[in-house]
Amino acid sequence: PKFHSQSCFDYQAIPRLTRKTVCQVYKYTTNHKSFTPIRSITIMSNAQPFLYLAPIRGITDSLFRETLFRHFAGFDAAVTPFINPQRKALYEDNMLRDVLPKHNGDLPLVPQLLHTDPEQFLVLAGRLAELGYNHINWNLGCPAPMVARKKRGSGLLPYPEEIVAILTKIMPQLGIDLSIKTRLGFHNPAELPALLPALDDFPVKEIIIHTRLGKQLYKGPTDPDGFATCRQKSSHPFVYNGDINDLETFRMLAARFPTVEKWMIGRGALANPFLAEEIKGHPIEPAETRKARIVAFHAELYERYIDRLSGPGHVLGRVKQLWNYLIISFPGQEKTLKKILKSNTLEAYDKAADQLFSA
Repeated sequence: PKFHSQSCFDYQAIPRLTRKTVCQVYKYTTNHKSFTPIRSITIMSNAQPFLYLAPIRGITDSLFRETLFRHFAGFDAAVTPFINPQRKALYEDNMLRDVLPKHNGDLPLVPQLLHTDPEQFLVLAGRLAELGYNHINWNLGCPAPMVARKKRGSGLLPYPEEIVAILTKIMPQLGIDLSIKTRLGFHNPAELPALLPALDDFPVKEIIIHTRLGKQLYKGPTDPDGFATCRQKSSHPFVYNGDINDLETFRMLAARFPTVEKWMIGRGALANPFLAEEIKGHPIEPAETRKARIVAFHAELYERYIDRLSGPGHVLGRVKQLWNYLIISFPGQEKTLKKILKSNTLEAYDKAADQLFSA
């Protein structure tokens, strides 16, 4: 196999992988001109991909996740939208409603933290451990301007020394697994590759990369080449995220990165709730059956929103956000979508939604 001076061997150079192959990862030491073993990894061949549901703030809360997973299969775990940093000494249950076990089903859940204060990070991590979680995720990818300008999310990527300082303080005391969700950089795609070698000094479970820059928000093309570059800079496992919107795109990416075992899907699953099933090879059902399943999913989610959210305005805001994506599953219904988005009462919304579903 080929070796890289700053990371580990090129996984794609390994011939004839069995279904489960254990490989040793080495790091090349320039001074001693020798390879030092770092860790053993298991590489699966022809195995089912592991699929995460991405965190999408304002949509993929516990109500949505539990309803989605009851009606559609394919996902193996979900990462929550980030928990807002608090200045209080303790995190009460009302601050953690979205991650309380009683509000979530059986699907594995990974709570996400946005914190940059090590002390508060550890306080919340400890509270989550008390709730039974053994894996949390650190958000270094949120592109929202209000977040990034505070040097949180992707806004922290231009400051690698601060990221390393935070990890240096929290990792010895953490006691549970930590993964990182990030982007290729905030200003330019050289930022994350420059950080990654330093992350090899920490036992990070995996690194999830949304293949855009923070400044792009969710616009413009993704950069699979940037993902490939990052894989050469660290021995940590990587998860691919970014515009996996259809089965064809997934297959193309899986062919390019055959040893990537885990993938994260967000907006693609909102537009096509069957996407995870399609990736896992489930039979494609007739159009009428698929439509009936979406109608049943919407009916339960809508009912739960009415029951749990604070009034019609809150309910309408949530369902309208979802329809901005779900309309992809109903081609030719753009005019009816406008009626849905313009509705300002539940009665008007019901009428517009019924019209769309009956078309």
